[in-house]
Amino acid sequence: MAAPVTVLAAVRGAAETQVVLALGAPGSGATVTRRCGDVVELLAAAAAGAGAVAVISGDLPGLDREAVARLHGAGVRVVALADGLGGERLRALGVDAVLDGGPAAALGDGLLDAVRAAADGPGDPEVPSPEDEPSPPPEGAPAAPGRVVAVWGPVGAPGRTTVALELAAALAGLGTSGRRGRGARHAPGPERTDPRDVLLVDADTYGSSLAMRLGLLDDAPGLAAACRAAGQGTLDVPSLARQSPLVAPGLRVLTGLTRSARWPEVPASSLEVVLDRARELASWTVVDTAAPVEADEVLMYDTHAPQRNAATLAALAAADDVLVVGTADPVGIQRLVRALEDLREAPVVVRTPSAVVVNRVRAAVAGARPEAAVREAMARYAGLDDVVVVPDDAAGQDAALLAGRALAEHAPGSPVRVAVAALAERLRVPERRLSEGVG
Repeated sequence: MAAPVTVLAAVRGAAETQVVLALGAPGSGATVTRRCGDVVELLAAAAAGAGAVAVISGDLPGLDREAVARLHGAGVRVVALADGLGGERLRALGVDAVLDGGPAAALGDGLLDAVRAAADGPGDPEVPSPEDEPSPPPEGAPAAPGRVVAVWGPVGAPGRTTVALELAAALAGLGTSGRRGRGARHAPGPERTDPRDVLLVDADTYGSSLAMRLGLLDDAPGLAAACRAAGQGTLDVPSLARQSPLVAPGLRVLTGLTRSARWPEVPASSLEVVLDRARELASWTVVDTAAPVEADEVLMYDTHAPQRNAATLAALAAADDVLVVGTADPVGIQRLVRALEDLREAPVVVRTPSAVVVNRVRAAVAGARPEAAVREAMARYAGLDDVVVVPDDAAGQDAALLAGRALAEHAPGSPVRVAVAALAERLRVPERRLSEGVG
């Protein structure tokens, strides 16, 4: 006879006793090992290995996506008892099964079936109801989800934010005949054909700067509010759109943290949901990340403590394309070479970089033939024959910064804008090959 499934019960109200008796009835195949009064006690029991499945009330105080992620991290599957309209929110939190109808519905065979199915594996044991049928997509909405591009690089301000901003502007078509932005003059280039916008996300938990870079109010909730809604299971595409206003035709910006001390407000479990919703909102999502990717050494001994680098790691893990940015001076090249090694040893699986960008290439620090010198250095020390070289244009970038605009709007003829626009075309190639049916 198979061993009974061990269950942690965190059910509110008078129904708790009935639920516990139903789970512990002879022949049920389950046994309640701990009755928990709140989320803290439930998480402690899960961390101690006291159960394999948690049965919880959908309105349990403190229940959010991070709590569900911690239960999953402890190897505990989650069955939630929903009441009324709470089922959709609970599914958004990532629970493994939802029983609609509240605790009264748990007294039937549905609870035991859900507990057994949850204990058997990570599959979806939910019993669908008519209300659970997926709604059809809006008329005219693109079928394919958008792509996520993570812009990352070593410490030392190599220009991650500048590259992310100009890349997002290029993907949105700013500076072209079809997307002139806020008064930018015409410059040749490809026009965007996807009807959805491009979303630029500031996920730098050490020094977010996109709001200041674009002259936006730095007290806007932005990413913190989106992550908060994601953690509560209430983030949808319209609410994400409200948090990420249009700053130019086709370009939305989700601003970052107003103070770096607020980094715990951007947990990985919530940022993953934000990026999932971003794929529905935008054709391209460009994420500006922080430099550190190592696991926080001071916090490694407490696996339940928040991790400051989790946001960067979550963005890198979710990205379809990863861009690595470094600077062209001797110190920057050395840091870039070491950063590529660090990326390969990151604690999450990261795709091979789609492009390595060497920024601010200039003769003053690289010699008479700076581009050739940079390519030779990267080939010799990093084994890379193909790097994207971005020339230095201090005057153009200073003027764009003063105006609070992207180069694509303020100076579309800048060599920086031209180089990044070519990079944007390079990222579009796989998308075009797929749409044209080429293998």
